[in-house]
Amino acid sequence: MTAADLDTLADGAVIADAAGVVTRVNLAAGQLLGVRPDDAVGRPLAEVLALKDQDGRDWFSTNCPYLGLATRTAVPEQPWLLPDGSEVLVVARIHRPALAESVDWVAVSLRSGRGRARLDRERSDLVATVAHELRSPLTGVKGFVQALLNRWDKLNDDQKKLMLTTVASDSDRLSRLIAELLDVARIDTGRLQLYPRPCDAATLVTRVVESVRASTSRVIDLDVATDLPEVSADPDKFTQVVTNVVENAVRHGDGTVRVAVEGTGLAEADGGRGVRLVVDDEGSGIPPELRRRVFTKFWKDGARGGSGLGLYIVNGLVRAHGGTVTIDQAPGGGARIVLTWPSEDRRPQA
Repeated sequence: MTAADLDTLADGAVIADAAGVVTRVNLAAGQLLGVRPDDAVGRPLAEVLALKDQDGRDWFSTNCPYLGLATRTAVPEQPWLLPDGSEVLVVARIHRPALAESVDWVAVSLRSGRGRARLDRERSDLVATVAHELRSPLTGVKGFVQALLNRWDKLNDDQKKLMLTTVASDSDRLSRLIAELLDVARIDTGRLQLYPRPCDAATLVTRVVESVRASTSRVIDLDVATDLPEVSADPDKFTQVVTNVVENAVRHGDGTVRVAVEGTGLAEADGGRGVRLVVDDEGSGIPPELRRRVFTKFWKDGARGGSGLGLYIVNGLVRAHGGTVTIDQAPGGGARIVLTWPSEDRRPQA
């Protein structure tokens, strides 16, 4: 590989010969190490790699790339600190012409640790969010169970029933959150299992709306067109999607929630026939610049609860069926979520 080829690499690269003298340094490595590539050539590798760990030890004397067993071929990836205190991830390749011969070159690769730090922050945010969502219902369950154990003889039947009802509700909330987390993991890893078959979208949507109506005082208008085509869907996943979207509208809207189901009548080039589900609320809406973020994990708008996973799962499930999800502004000023669901099996090919 020529020096020009090395300069095209995104990661830093430093190559040293059999004597431990640097022969090549690409631009990325020069920027990370704070040296001019031409000035680094001809200097000892131990001097060019000015890397320290938290205890002040340097990379070269710690890993001793020119020593050790003849079968040694690499130094595994390790985090090290640059002189300015920023982290880099360092891995090395050790080459020998033969097992009985000495090392003839060492290639060291350096990569900024910012990506790993971002992943660590995302994992920390994930843990914190999940812990918060789990703690709230668990606190309710523990509190009421403890009260029942300590005061069983002093509580009347109505009080016991109220406490047990609350415990059951909080347990359902925990189950839903765990199910959501499992769905997220399956979507992220491509292990989502679907069992689509022809379904009556009107019947499924009507059942969802009636169920949500029973648990809220909010008015939910339902308008279902006639002669709707069947949709190709896993009925459980379809119900989960519709429930999530309608409950989201109830949670974030302030007035009437309007649900409309109609046929798409699309031509084959536009995705074929299917069903369009439109859900409008009368809330504050979602600004255009934020609409793409709605489908990311743990996105929340305002302080109205929820895990922040609902619309991420909706997007994943709909697209897994070959449908689409879009967000627009409702006529009343709130948010409008539009789902299209195909009549034929249009799942993306693996």
